[in-house]
Amino acid sequence: MDCNDLHIASLNSGSNGNCYYVGNSTEAVLIDAGISCRETEKRMLRLGLSMKKVKALFISHEHSDHIKGVCVLAKKYKLPVYITPGTLRNCRFELGPERVHNLESYATHQFGSLIVTAFPKIHDASEPHSFTVSCGETCVGVFTDLGAVCEQLTKHFKHCHAAFLEANYDEDMLNNGNYPFFLKQRIRGGSGHLSNREALQLFLDHKPAHMSHLLLSHLSKDNNNPELVKDLFELHAEGTKIIVASRYEETDVHIISSRLHASGEKILRSPQGLPVQYSLEV
Repeated sequence: MDCNDLHIASLNSGSNGNCYYVGNSTEAVLIDAGISCRETEKRMLRLGLSMKKVKALFISHEHSDHIKGVCVLAKKYKLPVYITPGTLRNCRFELGPERVHNLESYATHQFGSLIVTAFPKIHDASEPHSFTVSCGETCVGVFTDLGAVCEQLTKHFKHCHAAFLEANYDEDMLNNGNYPFFLKQRIRGGSGHLSNREALQLFLDHKPAHMSHLLLSHLSKDNNNPELVKDLFELHAEGTKIIVASRYEETDVHIISSRLHASGEKILRSPQGLPVQYSLEV
C-alpha cells in the first residue's frame, strides 16, 4: 500500500447527520461530526477504523446535522476542532478554548502527511467552508451543502481523485412534493442545496480524467431517490466509480490513489467480508 493512498468513508450523509472520514495509514480527520459520538464509534468499529488515528475535527458550518457529535468526540478524544469564529458563535458550543482552533480560508493544516485545506462555499450559514484533504499527490474533496457552484468549487474539484459531492434533490420531486413553498425556495434558491442536475453539470464540466470515485452525498429523504441519482451519474461516469452515501449507514472504506483508477478499485474487507483497513491499527 502506497503511503500516498487515502482511505475514505461516509459514516453518515443526510439531513439527519453528516460525518466523513479521510485518512492514510497513520493519520485521519473527520469532516463534520453530525452523528453522536457513540454512533461514530460504532460505525468506525464496523469498518475497522480507529479513533486513535483521528487527529482533528473540521467543521463546515453550524447546522445541527453537522455538529451534533462535536463536543463529546472532542472532549473524549482530546481532539482539536477547526472552526471559523462565525461558525463557533452560532454553534453555542460548550467546548473549552483548548479544543478550539481557528479555521481560516485557504490556510493549510498538516497532520503527519495529511494536508487539509478549507475554502469558502455558498450556503445559508455564517461562514461555511468546503474542504480538500491531500496526501502526497492524492486529493479528496468534501463538497456538500452547496447553494451553487462557484469558481472555488470548480477549481478544487478539478484536482480531486475522489470527492464527496452533494446531490440533494431531484427538481421534479421537490417541485411536486409537499414541502411548504418557503422551504422549497430555501432549498433551490441559490444558498441551500445542489440539485441532481446541478451536481451532474459540475461533474460533466469539470471532472478530471483521474477522478476514480464520486460519492453522491446529502441526498434528501423526501426529494431524491438513491437509484435515480446513481443511474443518472452512471450514464456519464466514464470510468469513475459512482457510490451513493447513505443517510442510514456507513459506506465501505475505499482506497483512493493517484496511481489507481476505478477499474482497479480497492475496497478493504475483513475475512468476514466486512470493509476494513488492513494493517492500519496503531
